[in-house]
Amino acid sequence: MFESSVPDSINLNFQVPGTHRLRFTHDLFGRQLGILGDLLESSPGRTPKVQFWLDEAVAAANPQLKTRLNDFAKSQQWKLEFAGNIQTVPGGEAVKNDIHLLERMLKVINAHDLDRRSYIVVVGGGAVLDAVGFAAAIAHRGIRLIRIPTTTLAQADSGVGVKNSVNLFQKKNWVGTFAVPWAVINDTTLLETLPARDFSCGFSEAIKVALLKDASFFNWLCENASAIQNRETQACSTAIRESSRWHIQHITAGGDPFEALEARPLDFGHWSAHKLEVMTEFEVRHGEAVAIGVALDCLYSARLFKFSHAEAVKAINALKALGIPMWHPLLNDTINLFEGLEEFRQHLGGRLTITMLDAPGVPINIHEIDQDAMKESLQELSELVASDAVDVG
Repeated sequence: MFESSVPDSINLNFQVPGTHRLRFTHDLFGRQLGILGDLLESSPGRTPKVQFWLDEAVAAANPQLKTRLNDFAKSQQWKLEFAGNIQTVPGGEAVKNDIHLLERMLKVINAHDLDRRSYIVVVGGGAVLDAVGFAAAIAHRGIRLIRIPTTTLAQADSGVGVKNSVNLFQKKNWVGTFAVPWAVINDTTLLETLPARDFSCGFSEAIKVALLKDASFFNWLCENASAIQNRETQACSTAIRESSRWHIQHITAGGDPFEALEARPLDFGHWSAHKLEVMTEFEVRHGEAVAIGVALDCLYSARLFKFSHAEAVKAINALKALGIPMWHPLLNDTINLFEGLEEFRQHLGGRLTITMLDAPGVPINIHEIDQDAMKESLQELSELVASDAVDVG
C-alpha cells in the first residue's frame, strides 16, 4: 500500500527565470526599426500578433508616428499580424485616474483575441506605460509588453521598471501589479518634441538613484545639470543610460524585484512626492514632486543622520540648475502632507520604512519620522529655494 511521505508543512525556496531586455536607439521608427522587429518572436505555426497603444500627446507632437507604426505593422518584412487599428489614450495622470479607460483597454485586447504569446507595444510617457502595462499584465495573467518610453523620466526610471498601475480612491498607484516587460526601448529621437518642463523634471529620478547608488554619478550629475537642462545630447544620453542601468540593476540583482521586503529604496523622496501630486490634483508633475521630495529628505538626512549639509545643498543646487520648480504652497499644509507617511506604509504593508541617506551611495532605512524635524526641513527648503544662490559652505 502506498503511503505519502509528504510532511504537513512545506517551505520551498525557488527562483523564477526571466530576461529583462533593454535597448538604446537613436532612430527607432526610421533606420533602426529592425530593433523592434527583432524583439517579436514567432511561435511555432503562427506569426506574432501585435497591438499598438499610443499616447495622445506623443501622437500630436509626432504626426508621422502613426503612419510609421502602420507601415511597420503591415510590412511583409516582419511577418506579424496587426491586431486592429493603433489605439490612442490620454497622456499624463488622466489615463491613470479614469478606471473606464482600463476597461476599454481590456475590451480592445479581448476583441482582437490577444493571448500570452501576443505583443502589446505601448509608446508614451510613464503614466501611459503604467496604465497600458497594467491592462497587459492582467489580461490572460500577462501578455508580452514592449515599452517605448517617450519622456526622460520614463526612460531613466519608471519605463525600465516592473511596476504597472492606475490610481484609485485618490491614491497614487493603488491598483497595480508587478510584471517584467518583454522589452524596453529607449529612443533619443522621441525626446525631441518633449516640452521643456517635462524634459527637465524627468532627471530628478536620475539624481535620486545616484544619491542611493553611486556618489561619482551624483557628482557628475551636479556638474552637468545645466548642460542637461540645455539639452546637450551627450550629457542627457549619459544621464539616462546611467540612471536606467542603476534601476535595472537594482531590479534584477538587488534581491527584491517585487518589493516583498519592508524597504523600497528606489522610492527615496517619494513618500511626500506621491502625496503632493494628489494634494495638487496632479498640477505638480511626478518628476517635480520627486525633486521636492528628494530635496526634503536630503535636508532631513542632514539634520538627523550622517549626511552632510553640503551634500544636501549640492543636490538642491543641481535640481534647481535643471530648471525644476522646487516648492509649492501646499507643502505648508503639513497635516495633509504627513498623511502621506501612512499611505506610504499601507502601500507596502508592515511597519513604516523610509529610506534616508548617510552619504551619497550610502542609504539607510528608518522606521519613524520626527515630524518637528521634518517641518524644520520644510522651512529650510523653502528658504533655500527662494534664494538665488545657495551657499554650500
